[in-house]
Amino acid sequence: MKVLQVLPELNSGGVERGTLELAQHLVEQGHESLVISGGGRLVTQLEQNGSRHITLPVGKKSLRTLKLIRPIRRLLEELQPDILHLRSRVPAWVCWLAWRKLPETQRPRLVTTVHGFYSVSRWSQVMCRGERVICVSDSIRDYVQTNYPSTNGGLLRVIPRGVAPTTYPYGFEASEEWTRQFHGEFPETRGKSLLTLPGRITRLKGHEDLIHIMSALCKNPRIHGLVVGGAHPKKAAYLDELHQKVAEAGLSDRITFTGNRDDLREILSITHLVLSLTRQPESFGRTTLEALAMGIPVAGYAHGGVAEQLDALFPEGRLPALDPVAATPIIKRLMEHTPAVRKPNPFTLDKMLEDTVAVYRELLSDSA
Repeated sequence: MKVLQVLPELNSGGVERGTLELAQHLVEQGHESLVISGGGRLVTQLEQNGSRHITLPVGKKSLRTLKLIRPIRRLLEELQPDILHLRSRVPAWVCWLAWRKLPETQRPRLVTTVHGFYSVSRWSQVMCRGERVICVSDSIRDYVQTNYPSTNGGLLRVIPRGVAPTTYPYGFEASEEWTRQFHGEFPETRGKSLLTLPGRITRLKGHEDLIHIMSALCKNPRIHGLVVGGAHPKKAAYLDELHQKVAEAGLSDRITFTGNRDDLREILSITHLVLSLTRQPESFGRTTLEALAMGIPVAGYAHGGVAEQLDALFPEGRLPALDPVAATPIIKRLMEHTPAVRKPNPFTLDKMLEDTVAVYRELLSDSA
């Protein structure tokens, strides 16, 4: 097969990581992998893994992006991919309009992936125009069927995101050297039971709920809150606001902000309980799955894809959505008596990749 994936850019994020993982898998299986994006720091890795990258500004939210319709149509005619896989709304519109202008006999088979709970509109509906529509969780499938009822349910395929057991093995432990260095950098965490909230600094991630929860748990001096994630320059004011609220709550010595880290796996491995307090449901939630795959308990608001992970691997961690008051006694109980995370993890990277290729084969067999 020759597969062409299209996304806005290749810098960071779950969509980008999934694109790279699929591209590498295709190459390893003897297929030809191509990617169109606006470029980014992950292009080098993509190309080193054997894929071809074509740089086009397909992710720019501008009417001028529509000028790419004709060049992309020419590219489709030149490259003749078997599969065109669209992963984001702006590129999807440009590529779908180019694809539609081709004679039916010359069109690649069209796949879209709905990666998130997009705002409901005609603009977002383009992600449902694939000949097969991949949904990254049951929650996303329900979102599509509820908000875009004209979408043929028979075209939907639920393929949850996955992690590699070799990268996130059950029972993983950080090295003594790493642990020593981490505690040297953050001595206030040494000997503590860590309650970790991973994720970038935005209001959507529920940091203020963490402050409420830590205030309620402050009688236990062994519990220490850990916020792992950086703030975009545009969010600097919100980070300052959080620090002020932590100070006002008397928790400056009980909550640590680590900033951006490249060692999240190791941080998760020394965590007693990982939190997911998102104000809006996650389409899937990769970090929570990474923790659960390693056997690290997770307590999360029971909505979206995180609820599906908890149902499968750690139902004790389900928290009433958006209710830190009701969540606090559950978290307190889990910090004191923590059940084991179930195994094996059904959400593996291999299954995600194999199921995606199976969708491609299904479409191509229909063409034969």
